[in-house]
Amino acid sequence: MDKSLQPFHPDLPAVNTAVADGEGACHSTDQRLHAAAIASGKGEVLERYAADYPVGPHDQPQSMCPAFGSLRVGLRMRRTATVLSGSACCVYGLTFTSHFYGAKRSVGYVPFNSETLVTGKLFEDIRDAVFALADPVKYDTVVVTNLCVPTASGVPLQLLPREINGVRIIGIDVPGFGIPTHAEAKDVLAGAMLRYARNEAAAGPVPAPRSGVSERPTVTLLGEMFPADPVGIGMLLEPMGLAAGPVVPTREWRELYAALDCATVAAIHPFYTASVREFTSAGRSVVGSAPVGISGTRDWLAAIGQACNVPAEQVAQAQQRFVPLIQAALERNPIRGRITLSGYEGSELLVARLLVESGADVRYVGTACPRTPWSDTDREWLEARGVHVQFRASLQQDLAAMDEWKPQLAIGTTPVVQEAKQRAIPALYFTNLISARPLMGIAGAGSLAQVVNAAMANQSRFDTMRDFFEGVGQGDQAGIWSAKPVERPEFRANYRRLLDKKIKARKAEEMI
Repeated sequence: MDKSLQPFHPDLPAVNTAVADGEGACHSTDQRLHAAAIASGKGEVLERYAADYPVGPHDQPQSMCPAFGSLRVGLRMRRTATVLSGSACCVYGLTFTSHFYGAKRSVGYVPFNSETLVTGKLFEDIRDAVFALADPVKYDTVVVTNLCVPTASGVPLQLLPREINGVRIIGIDVPGFGIPTHAEAKDVLAGAMLRYARNEAAAGPVPAPRSGVSERPTVTLLGEMFPADPVGIGMLLEPMGLAAGPVVPTREWRELYAALDCATVAAIHPFYTASVREFTSAGRSVVGSAPVGISGTRDWLAAIGQACNVPAEQVAQAQQRFVPLIQAALERNPIRGRITLSGYEGSELLVARLLVESGADVRYVGTACPRTPWSDTDREWLEARGVHVQFRASLQQDLAAMDEWKPQLAIGTTPVVQEAKQRAIPALYFTNLISARPLMGIAGAGSLAQVVNAAMANQSRFDTMRDFFEGVGQGDQAGIWSAKPVERPEFRANYRRLLDKKIKARKAEEMI
């Protein structure tokens, strides 16, 4: 059942029943799909996902379909074909969203019906499609993704050939009932590719990166980031005799080999658990946090230096060269005001650190991603300064933080921004306006002040709009009426009873 079609009570706030109290058809549908997937032989996959991406107290954050994350990774790679196997409505939504975000390549789709799904013909159709696509002139890799229904039905993508005509074949399951967020689905595909590339490298020589092999030991950067950040990180590493390596997820297959051939891995986004496992298997150490702000940059350089056995004097040289410049940039671009912050990208704690060092009064940070060992440094730093850090944050928790702290600026997801503006609180969408800016090193030190201060300076405009529209009502009472609408609570109560009766009947059928 589409989660947008959840039961709705007109006199209650709209809540995603799949992530709230365990009530509603969507939650039970997820449970049935999960049970069906285990019965169909996908139990091992789901167990690994449960360990890699632990959920919070409310099962799953409110997020877009997780498969968008892995789809985005494939679509951004050169010479990579992507194929989806799932319900037509899901495939339509995913392809629409991917092209909305700038994808310039087609998305393959293998349709199915009840007969092909039950008889196993769907797997044969997928196999035929992969053979037709595997043209080494066009592609290095073909990625096939099972969505919810094929995963629950046990479509065995692991039985696809590992290679066809020299083209790598990678099959992954990315069900909405097994992967909590689209951010973590990026790790599902990135981890699968790293595992494949690691085995290739172990078997013999592999192609060098397009830009050549670095003369200095490299630091692989784990997690998508603003394009200028790897350049800034490279500048920070130079005095220590190191260089910035590839960013994972990569843009090309051969970059995976270079990513594995590093001195250490910087978990800029700390939730890439499957990818970390592959790097650890390759004998690489992993360093958490990132070079953001004054203390963040100083501590990160020290941690990288220790991981790469860089002499202490060289680490100190890098710190003395860049930390004063970052401090000066922060002092030139102060931020004054109370802020709550939330998002689902994975960099929320880093942004919060930068805001705090810029002078902002940050009281709450919510992230849809889970707590991991590589986020502990940032969490401890923030909590030591009185910031509440909420992993696997729900929309309700983000809104409750706004109620409690009454910020002068709310940074968050689309529904958080919408609610804030309805309350006449300036707000900024995290994904498009905050994470799409440099955060690391000197460039990141002054990157947030302009947009954040400009937003908070708009409070008077919000006050004017609120005063102008005062008295026009809200919800079904909104508008200018010749006569005041008459409340009909008996109609609402009757409608609610009917919906409750249907829900109980549905639950009773599931128990049979």
